[in-house]
Amino acid sequence: MSNIEEIQNAVKQGDPNLLNTLLDKYLLQGDPDEQYGLSEWLAEIGFVEEAIKVLEHLQYIFPEEAQLIIDRANLLIDADREDDALNALMEVPKDDELYAQALVTLADLFQLQGLLEAAENRLNEAIELMPDEPLLQQAKAELLLDSGRYLESAKIYQELEGRNIEIEGVNFSERLAEVYSAGAAYEEALPHYEKALEDQTTPDVLFGAAFAAFQTRQYEMAVRRLDELIDIDPDYFSAYLLKAQSLNMSEDYDAAYKAIIEGISRDEFDKELYLFAGKLAMKLGKPEEGVNHLRQAIALDPEYMEAIYTLVSYFHGEEMDEDVLELAEMVIESGDDWAGLYPMIAEAYERSENYQQATVYYEKAYPSFKDDAAFLKNYALFLIEEGKRGAALEMIKELQALEPENPEWFDWQQSFE
Repeated sequence: MSNIEEIQNAVKQGDPNLLNTLLDKYLLQGDPDEQYGLSEWLAEIGFVEEAIKVLEHLQYIFPEEAQLIIDRANLLIDADREDDALNALMEVPKDDELYAQALVTLADLFQLQGLLEAAENRLNEAIELMPDEPLLQQAKAELLLDSGRYLESAKIYQELEGRNIEIEGVNFSERLAEVYSAGAAYEEALPHYEKALEDQTTPDVLFGAAFAAFQTRQYEMAVRRLDELIDIDPDYFSAYLLKAQSLNMSEDYDAAYKAIIEGISRDEFDKELYLFAGKLAMKLGKPEEGVNHLRQAIALDPEYMEAIYTLVSYFHGEEMDEDVLELAEMVIESGDDWAGLYPMIAEAYERSENYQQATVYYEKAYPSFKDDAAFLKNYALFLIEEGKRGAALEMIKELQALEPENPEWFDWQQSFE
């Protein structure tokens, strides 16, 4: 059995000690070309540190081979050894023919660290050395996209597309669509999505096209693209929510509800699907189903604020005070700030004649709702009922300041005098 086969068997056995022992032995006598191939294989199957070890050995033999330095730096980045990667890249001399490649790797490292200006400087330096290299232009376009400079990124991609440049694995129409979408320029993105779909119909591009159509209020187009997507990949879960949202905006509520239920049948663990199903069921006059969907959303995430607020609001509107207080008690125990629920909790306690707790929650709600006329009115009425006329009068004055043109508040004040 050859040394390479022994190493491969050690990998299959999952024996790290044997693997490193065999590697040490092999590196002393193996062929450098074979060793380089071994490093590639080890990296490909996830044995990054072992691959680095092989490259360090090869670099010791060929200290001026820049490709070895760059390959090792890339693996060091993968291994989260960023300082070591930086030190390695600094070893590549400026007069080396691979210096531009080293600059690109350095830019990748800086981009990973969030040092976007430093990354751009390295790419610009590489572009000065190789101004006609499209891969460098594309790398800069992606960096600009990451930096939020969408128009500059789009300009580079437009220039590359206009030059009929081809880069393996890169569809310029798709990238332009993604760049424009990232910048919320959905009108501009949509024709590029359509062009990309002419070249190749993929689930991600179909979803991007549907989302751009949704954002531009072209709901029928969005549904059409999502139906195509679901036909290709029925387990593309986010398609069901967007389809339901599109049908909802088209006021086809029955179809929207059907779409969201289909989505739930595909993905039983997506809380957003249950939330939207709950809202649609309420809209369709199916409160029991709506409550069930919302409770399922909360079961998946006990701190899902939007679902909790929606359900409490429903209970509050139906004066189901016991349900309001039961749900509120459960979520408030988590210790998070649930100020949005406090006015409804206060009213539920008031209607339940637990005035002490009602007072507590009116006071808790006040800092967040002191500019809400409806809340202030309810609070003032509660204070009046509690015989706290002085506090009620102060609340009425706040209402007058908030809505100086509403005569009701001035009539209230006169009734106090």
